[in-house]
Amino acid sequence: MFALIVSCITGVAVFLAVLIKPYFNVGKFKIGTYWLISLLGAVVLLISGSVPLNYLWQNLTAKTSVNPLKILVLFFGMTAISVFLDEVGFFRYLANAVLKRTRNSQIKLFVTLYIVVSVLTVFTSNDIVVLTFTPFICLFCKKANINPVPYLFAEFVGANTWSMLLIIGNPTNIYLASYAGIDFASYFLKMALPTCFAGITSFIILLLIFKKSLKKPMTAVATSEECIEDKPSLIVGLICLVVCTVLLAISSYISLEMYLIAGGTAIALFIAVLILKLCRKKQLKPLGATLKRLPYELIPFLISMFVIVLSLDYCLVTEKIGKLLFAWQPIFTVGISSFFISNIINNIPMSVLYGAVIGAGGESTAYLQGIYSAIIGSNIGAYFTPVGALAGIMWVSILKRFEVDFSFKRYIAYGALVGFPTLLSALLGLLIVI
Repeated sequence: MFALIVSCITGVAVFLAVLIKPYFNVGKFKIGTYWLISLLGAVVLLISGSVPLNYLWQNLTAKTSVNPLKILVLFFGMTAISVFLDEVGFFRYLANAVLKRTRNSQIKLFVTLYIVVSVLTVFTSNDIVVLTFTPFICLFCKKANINPVPYLFAEFVGANTWSMLLIIGNPTNIYLASYAGIDFASYFLKMALPTCFAGITSFIILLLIFKKSLKKPMTAVATSEECIEDKPSLIVGLICLVVCTVLLAISSYISLEMYLIAGGTAIALFIAVLILKLCRKKQLKPLGATLKRLPYELIPFLISMFVIVLSLDYCLVTEKIGKLLFAWQPIFTVGISSFFISNIINNIPMSVLYGAVIGAGGESTAYLQGIYSAIIGSNIGAYFTPVGALAGIMWVSILKRFEVDFSFKRYIAYGALVGFPTLLSALLGLLIVI
């Protein structure tokens, strides 16, 4: 009972921290309040004995794909490659090219932007795409004297919908799929149809919501030429991204764990660029900037939540919740509940919790339905409230910096209009394939 009470208090506190003040400044540093709270909750559980240290150590060092350390290596490897591509100007170049070629038509701009964001998200990371494209959209819309909200929300929805397609699109995909031992190819085959259903549904609803605004004329804007100054580094980065994606796709056939592929590729990228820079006597700025931008706060956050879930698992609380969710069709009970829970405690701790709640069901149909449904809930839940995902927290802070009027109430209104139908369409797609 003590573990359950501490876990609930921690979850509520994390929600309030994200909602009220997700960060606070200490000199030049920005510290996340949400991971500090989760860390405090984990420490309390450890001190109280709710999680025996040997039980924690056993799970942290387990030779399984659910090992949180392996999951962090996989996530940070893919994130490092995406951030590096951003640092050498790849995403800025694409954003500028989109704006330049579609500046005379709002509808054309809207459709093209949604497609580009969606495609990039599939192969990189939804967080990086959102954080890169958002400032460009804000600046362009201000110059063109048009409402930025349709483009910003479409960007956010596109990034958090198509991130479901591949296992590397979202850390929640990585965690839950790794927990269930699902390989890259199997994941894609099961999630292709639900993602397409969700993508089409969300896009149609977005067009219906914003069609009136998109019909208004826009001021012609002279976009600046965005050049790639360090083309050799860009080429190396793109090669590493392609090689990593291909190796992940065949990882189960070559008996190589995904965390080794992602981590190894990221290290190879850094070594190759380092040698390239030294040979050409160029600055190492992109490498240093990449290391600075990695989301290190995710490490204590994920491990803390892992400890909290272990305490619930040790006390058999997760088993009881699992039985309740599996009393009916798990695609809908798990999918809908994970959608809402993501917006209470964030989608990353939700994924850690649901991995334990769903349990080790092996290859059973109900077990796989539960895992994939939780993945869907974790991705689509991101655009119901800003609390749903870390990307939402950062996205809202960028909008405030650019003085874009997008209140919490407005976020929920749009999120509900798009989120509920998109969630149901994705779950129906999953029902067809499993």
